Amino acid sequence: MRWLKWLYPGLRVKRYIFLATCGVCLSMVGLGLLWGRRLLGFIEEQLVVYLQASAGTTALYVTGMLLVISGLVLVGVAVRSVVRSILEIITPEQEDRLVDVLFRRRLLKSGPRIVAIGGGSGLSVLLRGIKSYTSNITAIVTVSDDGGSSGRLRGEMGILPPGDIRNCVLALADTESLLESLFQYRFKNGELDGHSFGNLLIAAMTSITGDFQLAVKEFSKVLAVRGRVLPVTNADVRLRAELEDGTVVEGETNVSLCGAQVRALSLIPSDAEALPEVLKAIDEADAIVLGPGSLYTSVIPNLLVRGMGEALTAAKAPKIYICNVMTQPGETDGFTASQHVTAIERFSSPRLIDWIVVNSARVRPHLVSKYAAANSAPVVLDLPRLSQLGLRIATGDLLQQGDVVRHDPEKLARRLMELIASAKK
Repeated sequence: MRWLKWLYPGLRVKRYIFLATCGVCLSMVGLGLLWGRRLLGFIEEQLVVYLQASAGTTALYVTGMLLVISGLVLVGVAVRSVVRSILEIITPEQEDRLVDVLFRRRLLKSGPRIVAIGGGSGLSVLLRGIKSYTSNITAIVTVSDDGGSSGRLRGEMGILPPGDIRNCVLALADTESLLESLFQYRFKNGELDGHSFGNLLIAAMTSITGDFQLAVKEFSKVLAVRGRVLPVTNADVRLRAELEDGTVVEGETNVSLCGAQVRALSLIPSDAEALPEVLKAIDEADAIVLGPGSLYTSVIPNLLVRGMGEALTAAKAPKIYICNVMTQPGETDGFTASQHVTAIERFSSPRLIDWIVVNSARVRPHLVSKYAAANSAPVVLDLPRLSQLGLRIATGDLLQQGDVVRHDPEKLARRLMELIASAKK
């Protein structure tokens, strides 16, 4: 029987099992003395006779109480020692933080069910923040990337692009920084030049399992991910954009470099369907978050997948759009916050978004100048127009102070959780 394996030599638990057994026996004897019942038969009978003859009834109850307490102490010591013995082998680095780990995971498990839709670096910034508030996270990631390491693996191995998936998995991971650095490491020489270790690992696991989604699931297990990451579709899709001047551009990389505003956007093939798990997560969500991220290459492509528009429209959860801090050269030149929303609803359905989260803090002047050189500027917060669109607006200082302009994961997550809490009332 399997339970007998606990008695095998070298496990360092037999002594504690014996100690716990002694503790239980002592407690039973003590309870027998207190209740006047024979739980262990002859032992209590002899103790009762001896104590009553030598010290009277008071000593009988005092002895019973001491035996119960002693037994419970022995059981507690034994249980604690067994747990520590197991943790020394399984998770030695968390041995002294067991209570903290258990409390945090229980607390996170009771958090709201959040579906985050997007791609690129923007979605991973959001995920790094909200994983501190809930582990009920489903990240839905676009799979139209065709550049860099992801594009090469996609072309050579016929798998979905792993780059955005990898970034989101790492953002949700509860792991050491060294391990994250390993999976983000990019080779710089030879045939592997430009490939990240994480991308290669996902590609290898896809070859082993024969299923990209299963490979991502197993990759997530390795990193103890809080939540899950899903590709929006299993289809091999490409992005197709028609620009304002009538030019047609294909491929996510080309769209992002086109240098002109997008008039129409579609997927090839157009009948790519969303994963059932994606649609189920949207239906069961407490909150659905779009962005932040490149409007036409990270956020909107998810909405073009068949089934996504209908699922989002039918969902009862509040739909929240996190507006970008800066405009994107070529794609969103001069776009205000309301124009971002209008673009999203043009490719999905009117009145899709309920809330918009917008940064209201000023970008430092030297950074404004730096980005202006690359034809990028802070997104204008046009409150009157947002109100006309029927949106509820959440503002705040969401900036991360540094050499680049981006959302701060902690500030963004805190503001988002405040919004979700208020939406429930």
